[in-house]
Amino acid sequence: MNRNLVLLSALGAGLMTTAGLAQTAAPAPPAPAAQPAVAPQAIPAKIALVAFEQAVFATNEGQKAVQDVQKKYEPKKATIDTLAQEVDSLKKQVQSAPATMSEDERTSRLKAIDTKEKQLNRDAEDAQTAYNADLQEAYAKVAQKVSVTLKSYVAQNGYTLLLDVSNQQSAVMWAVQNTDVTQAIVEAYNTSSGVTAPTPSAPSATRPRTTPAAPRSTTPKPAAPKP
Repeated sequence: MNRNLVLLSALGAGLMTTAGLAQTAAPAPPAPAAQPAVAPQAIPAKIALVAFEQAVFATNEGQKAVQDVQKKYEPKKATIDTLAQEVDSLKKQVQSAPATMSEDERTSRLKAIDTKEKQLNRDAEDAQTAYNADLQEAYAKVAQKVSVTLKSYVAQNGYTLLLDVSNQQSAVMWAVQNTDVTQAIVEAYNTSSGVTAPTPSAPSATRPRTTPAAPRSTTPKPAAPKP
């Protein structure tokens, strides 16, 4: 009996020793190597300016989009012009009415003028709002495509920074002429789009009283120094 206990004790001690040796022999996993810090590299700056909004409207496709919107609102504009002429005519009639006109008649005419004038202002405001919305939608469609040409152009020509000077409140106070790539973008987009220049719209014979707001000037302007 004692012999068996001694044997079991010896076997147990051997197993414990073997396990300890195995744990001691197993190497710890290596720590991840530290990544070397990437030092920033200075590159020569090449800056370009673009009047993007003006460029979009200056493209052949942009000009055609504006003409299409204006053509859409020609019937509404004609209606507003007719109503404006009617209001002006009624006002002149009251102003030139004889002194013998009764007060009731004068009041009735003035009330009719007021009603038509309110209708004129309401119709003109609604037309202006709708016109601006359609013009903005047309601009957005062309701008999305012009933006692709713009990004391709600056990448191919090695520009490192592009500033949009469409807004007159731009932070750019002054720049040399050859940094403005607006016209180059217009020409590049006209070439890639294949859209021909639209026929200029015929000027109106008379200046309308109410005219939908036109887009900003399509003539690119270089940044000018501020006083």
